[in-house]
Formats: sequence, structure tokens, C-alpha cells
Amino acid sequence: MYDVRPNFIIGFHGCEKSDRDKLINHPNEILISKNPYDWLGNGMYFWENNYARALLWAKEKKKNGKIKNPSVLGAVIHLGYCCDFLDSKYIHLIQYYYTSFKDLSEILGDELPKNKDVPSDPNRDMLLRNLDCAVIEHMHQRILENWKKEIEKNGNSSIRNFDTTRGVFTEGGPAFEGAGLFEKSHIQVCVRNSNCIKGFFIPRDEVFFPQVNSTS
Repeated sequence: MYDVRPNFIIGFHGCEKSDRDKLINHPNEILISKNPYDWLGNGMYFWENNYARALLWAKEKKKNGKIKNPSVLGAVIHLGYCCDFLDSKYIHLIQYYYTSFKDLSEILGDELPKNKDVPSDPNRDMLLRNLDCAVIEHMHQRILENWKKEIEKNGNSSIRNFDTTRGVFTEGGPAFEGAGLFEKSHIQVCVRNSNCIKGFFIPRDEVFFPQVNSTS
């Protein structure tokens, strides 16, 4: 009953300036990430209502030589049918699919992926989320397979494929000594169904309000 998120959100995508401009001019050419270590599986990634974090990410990519001109793309997003890991229901769901994925890996004799740290990260935040990504993609694949079976059998299906995936992450060192708040904590959204992206925009600078007009 409450699985579809009714509201729109603003998302920010850190990227190369040329990629930002390309999507502004050609908004249907969505950038899908399919890295095996992506935190929320395959899709286009956004920082929810967090322009500063998106820009910081892009600037860090410049330091690593992966981006020349760091920039931020804004998007209006409808989450739709969302696998929202801020909702306990979906934590239980992914636990179920982890067991399913683990059992399948054992049957096939495959080694279970692991989340890993990167040597350059002093906070040991396990930035390479290979296990999480594999389990989430396993979940999506199983749901899709069951949806197809029902379509073939009945011509319709009560099963729904997720439009988006959403999670909250604590990242970075403590904001101050002894803090339970962390410097890079954020909410991340992964859009699988590109129809959920209602439009892109170039974020504008804030202006002073209200403006006081001087009189002579």
C-alpha cells in the first residue's frame, strides 16, 4: 500500500562537465552505471538533495585523474516503486535475497563476492561494494524472471519490478571528535527505470533574498 513513493525529489549527479551538457541537450541518453562494485546495483546514481556532496565527489574524481572539469547535473526524480533501504520492509527483503544468492553460489561452486576497502581510503568505508551490488542485482533478476513467468502464463502479473533503489550511507570520518555524525553521510538514489527522471537541469547559484533596492 505504501510501496510507491508519491513525491518528487531533487537529485544531484557529479560528473564531467561535457557529460552534464550532453544530458541537458539529449536527456534521453541516460548514463547507466554497471560497475560490479556499485553500492545499489545498476542504474543512474544521484545524491538526494545534496549538491555539495555531488560536487565533492566530482572534485575527488578530478584529483584521481578521472575527470577534467568537475560539474554537477540536477534532476527531478519520481521514486515510483522504490526498493527503499530506509524502510525496514526492504531490509528484510534483501536479507531474504542474500540467502537465495548465497545458496545459489554454493550450488554453482562460485565464491561469494566481498565488499572491500580501497588502499587510499583512511576511513575503511568499504567503498567497493561487490557483495551488496551482486545481491541487489540477484534480487532484481529474480523478480524480473518471476514477472516474465506470470506474463507468459496469465498475460499479466501482480509482480512489480523496482523503478529505483535508495539507501542511506554513513561515510567518511567523524564530523568532530567523538561524533556520531560523519563527514560524508548521504542518501543515494539509483534510478533503474529512466522514466522516473522527469527532467535535468543545471543547478543555479543562490541569490540574496529579499533584495533591497537603494533609493536616491
